[in-house]
Amino acid sequence: MVNHSTSSVKEAVTQTDLPGIPLFRRGKVRDVYDLGEHLLLVATDRISAFDVIMPNGIPDKGKILTQMSLFWFDLTSGIIENHLVARSVKDFPAQLHKYADLLEGRSLLVKKAVPYPIECVARGYLAGGGWSDYQKDGAICGIKLPAGLRLAERLPEAIFTPATKADSGHDENIPFEKAAEAVGIPVLTRLRDLTLALYEKARLHALNQGIIISDTKFEFGHINGDIILIDEILTPDSSRFWPASSYQVGTSPLSFDKQYVRDYLETLDWGKTPPAPQLPEDVVMNTRKKYLEAYEMLTGKKFRIED
Repeated sequence: MVNHSTSSVKEAVTQTDLPGIPLFRRGKVRDVYDLGEHLLLVATDRISAFDVIMPNGIPDKGKILTQMSLFWFDLTSGIIENHLVARSVKDFPAQLHKYADLLEGRSLLVKKAVPYPIECVARGYLAGGGWSDYQKDGAICGIKLPAGLRLAERLPEAIFTPATKADSGHDENIPFEKAAEAVGIPVLTRLRDLTLALYEKARLHALNQGIIISDTKFEFGHINGDIILIDEILTPDSSRFWPASSYQVGTSPLSFDKQYVRDYLETLDWGKTPPAPQLPEDVVMNTRKKYLEAYEMLTGKKFRIED
């Protein structure tokens, strides 16, 4: 059971600034800095809903996501090489050491790979956009599924459903053949096999810890033609986690993610376009609690909050 007092919670880090270090790009959550041979990934506490970034973040969220990714990188290292170079600021280039208070726990030094222009999604259960697609034509991304499946039901076998990468707005599910036009059939076949192997490894571990991984997405890149795993992996931001204890086929399961944020926003007269409204404290803290609970169940470790 997670029981962290709010008195120990620091203010959310919603943006970073590292004078003298070139900014490569800002994503919805991560600020990426260019260090020449390597990149520095900094996970902020930003949170988005309906593809809009909220004005206030979730304290410690970036650290939780980073530590969770590190756990999964270690667990899956036997399947594929990942982009991790260093996880502690003391092992980063010297010019970053003065930013240790900001960076420690929420940043990774990684290899600079060329990303493939597709999201690699594994689905083991019928939920989200996959459920919507199935209701329309009994298929997801052109993959025909058995008739009569119910919401949240486990699929006969996990499926690979690639998607486009969207800089803004939603990623779009695309058939295998369409994705192959972007990367070629041999590469996409390898990405599919890696995606499903990673998902199965994570699914079995999570189930033993009381969590169902309904679906998740991976990103891959290549260095001199060699495929490696990049970005974050298997966090509540990139995955749909359900508590196994309350899972029931035919209903929309509880989830370890930003559902508190979405549920609150749905009560407002807000058009789901910027600017987003300020999140109230109870929504922020309930969301933080869910991220912490997922981390601690999956890793079997308490999340440490630095003084």
